[in-house]
Amino acid sequence: MAKTKRSDLQERLERYRQIKLTVVGRKTGHKISIPVWFVLEDAKLYLLPVRGSDTQWYRNVLSDPSIQIDARGEEAGYRALPIKEAEAVKSVVGKFREKYGAGDVKKYYSKFDVAVLAEPL
Repeated sequence: MAKTKRSDLQERLERYRQIKLTVVGRKTGHKISIPVWFVLEDAKLYLLPVRGSDTQWYRNVLSDPSIQIDARGEEAGYRALPIKEAEAVKSVVGKFREKYGAGDVKKYYSKFDVAVLAEPL
């Protein structure tokens, strides 16, 4: 895999609404990839698990915080930092509602007890 220029990745994160998240399975050790919504704000990447702390990819990042993101061909490694403090989670939920609309967030997300801040490696 070639080194991605941050600017190329940044440009795609600014344009797209969904990325592919790859985590390492906590039981199998295998890489698992799923599409997720995200919010990019001031070079910070926020992720919101659809079933909160019950979401499997979230449980996996608690075990191994190294994640990979793919924004339509531009890939980079990140470190996932769990956000558990209620006000901070509420702030991330607000960012998701602003980007995707309150109706869609309500439709697809069922639990709002955690969020994730992904920092570039």
